[in-house]
Amino acid sequence: MTQELPQVPSTEPELTGVRNFRDVGGLPTVDGRRVRHGILYRSGHLAHATGTDAAFLAGLGLHTIFDFRNAADQKLEGPDVELPGVRNVNIPLSDPADGAEFWTMVRDGDLDQLRSILADGKGAARMTASYRMIIKERTAEHSRVLHALAEDSVPALMHCAAGKDRAGLSIAVSLLAVGVERDAIEEDYLKSNDPHRRYKVRRSDTSPAAMSPQVMELLSPLFEARIDYLTAAFTTIEETWGSTERYLTEGLKISPETRERLRERLLDQG
Repeated sequence: MTQELPQVPSTEPELTGVRNFRDVGGLPTVDGRRVRHGILYRSGHLAHATGTDAAFLAGLGLHTIFDFRNAADQKLEGPDVELPGVRNVNIPLSDPADGAEFWTMVRDGDLDQLRSILADGKGAARMTASYRMIIKERTAEHSRVLHALAEDSVPALMHCAAGKDRAGLSIAVSLLAVGVERDAIEEDYLKSNDPHRRYKVRRSDTSPAAMSPQVMELLSPLFEARIDYLTAAFTTIEETWGSTERYLTEGLKISPETRERLRERLLDQG
């Protein structure tokens, strides 16, 4: 089981316009080390950051912000706030709820329409399939992120729209690469369900009928971090490459030297 994390001063301010922000520092590795604090952060998008939010983020000393949103996300929410001296790198990953038609239905569809695309496990199945696909088909993108972290890109912030799925997988892959315990990766992933972190469901109609418990239940697979999704990603690694080590070396093309540089940059010195 994961060892209990140490008590450290909170680096989670009450950000007004940025959801799901956190420092992944403190997570334990299988060989007894921990991820350094102040080196790797994750969040939802930064498009709605207030001036106070931006000032806090600017004070983190970030080198790079990795934005995994696609063009449709950016059109919907807007570009990230610009932070002075910080490099912004956009590496689009597929949204688990990708497709303009699908998102139009999520925002505008009535109960019967939502049932047609989400009921009877279809919403969860869509999410699971997307996690599997990102692991299998986005190895070049994840390789690019890991090489960047190893070279010069820390401290870094990774985000997508909600900071849950695409950023969650990219963080998970980064943590696997430096030997963080799987239980700890899962625990961090599930923090996206905390009420103050959750992505706000946006519906065109905000009437009681459009935001009814039945509607919210149908939408919940899209907006929750579920351990089944992350487990599907880990299982896909095993099924496709046989082991995490082969996934890193053959799938992501991470050399032993790059792994060691990642560990030097991301982990405490024990």
